[in-house]
Order: sequence, then C-alpha cells, then structure tokens
Amino acid sequence: MSTTCCTTEPTVLEMDFQPEEIAALCKALGHPARVKLLKHLSNYGECFFGSLTDILPLAASTISQHVSILKEAGLILGSADEQRVCYCVNEVRLAQFKKLVAGL
Repeated sequence: MSTTCCTTEPTVLEMDFQPEEIAALCKALGHPARVKLLKHLSNYGECFFGSLTDILPLAASTISQHVSILKEAGLILGSADEQRVCYCVNEVRLAQFKKLVAGL
C-alpha cells in the first residue's frame, strides 16, 4: 500500500555552521536505540507500518519515547491512519544533519 504520509518537500541544503542545531541533532541520536530505529527506517525506505517492538527488545512505551525524540528533532516522520502509524526517515532533515556534520 503506497502512502504519501511521509513525503517531504525538497529544501535548499545551504547551511552555515550552526552549533546549536548540530548539538540538538546529535543529542537526538545520543542513544543506541534511536540510532538503530533511524537505521532500520532508513533501510526500509518507505513508510514502515510494522511494530517497532519487533526491531528493538524494548517495551513499547520506551520505544515510543525514543520515537518522540527522533520526531522532535525532525529526523523521522510519522502519521496515523485509522488503525496504524506510518514511520519513515525525513530524508531532507537527515541530509541537513549530514551536511552540518561534514562542515565541522
């Protein structure tokens, strides 16, 4: 089933050095569980409708907290339909993060 819940509009990636932005994104990725979630969603490549508890051996509430942190940082997107939630990587934000880190 194809969905557009996680599509993002392309943006210009021209960015100056922004220490606060880099720190916020690094903090969001400062836990191995969040790195694993981001990597899994990145590898999946489209809206992931499965249970994230199948990816990590953590309680659903703990995974929910990790997802919230990644969403607040803009690294993943999520939207819900009537019975499930779609998660995917915000490719634009991830590209911004990579560009910021490359500029260090």
